[in-house]
Amino acid sequence: MLLTVFALFPDGPDGGSEQAVPVWTDVTRSEESLLYASGQPEKKPQTTDSQSSGPGTPKSASPGANPDAAGDAPVKPKSLSEHVTEYHIQVTLDEANKRLTGTETVTWKNPGSQAVRNVVFHLYPNAFRSKDTTFIRESGGRLRNDQMVEGGWGEMRITGIRHSGEGDLLHRTRYLQPDDGNEQDRTLMEVKLAEPIPPGGKVTLHLQFEVDLPKVFARMGYHDDFVMAGQWFPKIAAYERKGTRGRAEEGWNLHQYHGNSEFYANFGIYSVQINVPESHIVAATGFPTGKASVTDGRKIYRFYADDVHDFAWAASPHFVYAEEPYADKNIPGVKIKLYLDPLHADLKERYFFAAKQSLKKYSEWFGPYPYSTLSIVVPPGEANGAGGMEYPTLITAWGAAEEQPDWSLEQVLVHEIGHQYWYGIVASNEFEEAWLDEGFTSYAEDKAMKAIYDLSGYLPLQAASLTSPAPLRQNSWEFENHRQYADNVYTRAKLVLIDIERQIGEQRMQRVMRSYFQQWRFKHPGTDDFRKVLEKVTGQSWDLYFQQYVHGGLVRDYSIRSIEVRPVEDQGRTRYESIIVAERNGGFYRQVPIRFGLQNGTVLTEQWDGEESEMKFRVIQDSPVAWAAIDPDRHNVLDTKPSNNFMRSEADEVWRTRWNIGVSRMLETVIGLFAW
Repeated sequence: MLLTVFALFPDGPDGGSEQAVPVWTDVTRSEESLLYASGQPEKKPQTTDSQSSGPGTPKSASPGANPDAAGDAPVKPKSLSEHVTEYHIQVTLDEANKRLTGTETVTWKNPGSQAVRNVVFHLYPNAFRSKDTTFIRESGGRLRNDQMVEGGWGEMRITGIRHSGEGDLLHRTRYLQPDDGNEQDRTLMEVKLAEPIPPGGKVTLHLQFEVDLPKVFARMGYHDDFVMAGQWFPKIAAYERKGTRGRAEEGWNLHQYHGNSEFYANFGIYSVQINVPESHIVAATGFPTGKASVTDGRKIYRFYADDVHDFAWAASPHFVYAEEPYADKNIPGVKIKLYLDPLHADLKERYFFAAKQSLKKYSEWFGPYPYSTLSIVVPPGEANGAGGMEYPTLITAWGAAEEQPDWSLEQVLVHEIGHQYWYGIVASNEFEEAWLDEGFTSYAEDKAMKAIYDLSGYLPLQAASLTSPAPLRQNSWEFENHRQYADNVYTRAKLVLIDIERQIGEQRMQRVMRSYFQQWRFKHPGTDDFRKVLEKVTGQSWDLYFQQYVHGGLVRDYSIRSIEVRPVEDQGRTRYESIIVAERNGGFYRQVPIRFGLQNGTVLTEQWDGEESEMKFRVIQDSPVAWAAIDPDRHNVLDTKPSNNFMRSEADEVWRTRWNIGVSRMLETVIGLFAW
């Protein structure tokens, strides 16, 4: 999900003062990079004749595309993931009452080594049932700039649960609140079984459910006749084996729906039938298995998806539909499907170009996109709460509020398509380690925006916006507030990855990211799994670094504290001794450059190992030191106070104080304009 948007500039806000974000080459050209993933190079995909149009020359959308037509089922020799769940769902949209009525048959396979006597479901729509739910208490009924409206409640009701031979199991259910003990929260439901499920065994449950859709402000819900069905069905919680992400014992990964948290689940199969009014067009995860049928004013869609851990859909009678096939040497073939709000009907080429180029870059850098479809939903402007969100093979753009939006249109697409890799395929635990998804996606987004559009964020401003740093690896609801969550799991996490890159070099960082993706796709890795890949590629320990910046909440602040100049006699002539005191607060950064400018125009550079809390430099020259600057090229991206990196020796204390305060206020003003 995209929470924070910073200003984008061509090579920095002044056209070149900030180091440009490095753009990676096609890593698939280097077989060496793959050896860290599996021990053997993978086969290079064949280059196809269908290549993306270059900038400014996007290919036209296929005319007369039919959103109700049958889909193209992919030919897949084997499953890419372990299928723990299999869902068969039939759901009907009651447009008048904004209600979903559904039946669900779900089979769960015990992936562990111990017998299991319960099954636990996420009932996410219950986050919106009252002001006393954990989600509403923590979020205040707000997500980003979208606020819950009066009377916009929603909820899920389980009206029946059956298991062969046991009859109805409703009397054997209970709500769980493992995180905060809030008895008013009903987003987790446990079902006790009469017989245990042995290791490798299966259980099939049949559920009936109803969902009263909330007025959309936080991902799911409705606005007028637009519906976004995200996290809309009874969804089995993730079950983790011993050792998964360092887990000491196997078991369910159980968390309520929190104001900051997103989602986590095992991979599986989804076969979903969606019944909507005849006028509606439906976008969904996966691909349609046949042409939509129409009977008695109702339209029925059937979709199928496997190797995914969620299923989402959207419906509207106003969607303007367009589709294009796309193939590249790392993408055997994908159908890109646009479901546009009418206000953006003339912008389809911008959407297609951003989608194609994002898939192209990510598949070059990390690995092939393994699915046959990518659907892009553009909500109406009033339903922006549904926008900027990722689901398997389906993303939502910002709501269509302007006829000609700025670069945020492209930025949100690049970001959400990046989620297909880290949220969708690698499938990190967003409850407990959100930085592995949001931080990695934000890092990849910066790379792609530079590579595709030659646009870069201004990193010193982004670092200066980090007013409350915190450990990255912590439960999402344990951050002090939503701002601290966003600052850390998005911005600081991204800056940590950039910082690692600047220490090991672009090529090795490219190998790290690709190796991590290749080794852990479809496997739910954790923070230590990424660290081990980093250590294997670089051949060095990163334990101390992770203690400071990942498990700890450190940032850096290197500053020039003072400059003292006095004349000295040296072999009968007057020279000048300058004592410059540099300080370190927070984490350390090896090899910090310090530049001294003399009054005669000479510039000297020294290197500081950056570990001491204080370092004095003694400079004796024929000319006195006029100024000193630490990290003058702004290589240290985790320095959150760049205003104290520079000092003039001739300035008195009053002037120095005013200069530092002035720069700080300027930074705060600029950040306030662009961070939201």
